[in-house]
Amino acid sequence: MLQQIREACAYIRSCTDSHPKTAIVLGTGLNGLADHIQVSCKIPYSAIPHFPVSTVQGHAGNLIFGTLGQTELMVMQGRFHYYEGYGMQQVTFPIRVMKAMGVETLILSNAAGGMNPDFQVGDLMLISDHINFFPEHPLRGKNEETLGPRFPNMSEVYDRELLETAACAAQKHGLRCHKGVYIGVQGPSLETPAEYRMYRLLGADCVGMSTVPEAIVAHHGGMRCLGISVVTNVFRPDTVNTDSHEEILEAGRKSEERLIDMVKDIISRQ
Repeated sequence: MLQQIREACAYIRSCTDSHPKTAIVLGTGLNGLADHIQVSCKIPYSAIPHFPVSTVQGHAGNLIFGTLGQTELMVMQGRFHYYEGYGMQQVTFPIRVMKAMGVETLILSNAAGGMNPDFQVGDLMLISDHINFFPEHPLRGKNEETLGPRFPNMSEVYDRELLETAACAAQKHGLRCHKGVYIGVQGPSLETPAEYRMYRLLGADCVGMSTVPEAIVAHHGGMRCLGISVVTNVFRPDTVNTDSHEEILEAGRKSEERLIDMVKDIISRQ
């Protein structure tokens, strides 16, 4: 893995001399942020050694370097998922590369299904903690001490200061925003009613198919992490959930403009 990280970094550095300290993974609901960035370099994932290629509708598949206001950024325009057939080390490989490139703060966004009865479609949830329900762990296998400790302490994966900054930004922009627990599952099928009820009993407020592996690897590497979920559908025990992937994407798009304003505010304080 170390050799692969070095080769990916070498290629990226041959394309840009940017050295951002902040990176963002653009999930559903935040893709439009790329249009607000003054782009200095855009690299297709397919060109970067050892990078997977995103196969999901709505994920562009570019690594972007540029500035937003006065802040230099590295931006993943689209991510990789376990359900696409990639192993966890492949899913999280870009996070390893970010760390090796000097990134210190990582912002993760996603679309998620709400299970908390207080949530509404279009709400935001700042991830205060997570439940890892994936069948494979991204740190499984021989540990490389230069990347992080064998047994990382997971009591504060999501940075408290970043959480408070994000909460203030949400309030400033008049957004319905909550703090809560995100449960990461493998997908790609959406949840059954029984699964929704089980995840809620386990203590989760939202469920999705990403973010948790990336957050684990970021924390393993010593990066500060902020996770933001866009609630694109809400499970109600007394109704049948008929949401499709297309409807989830549309709900994410409707929340995009307000979420972008909030994230721009957060970034300006870094």
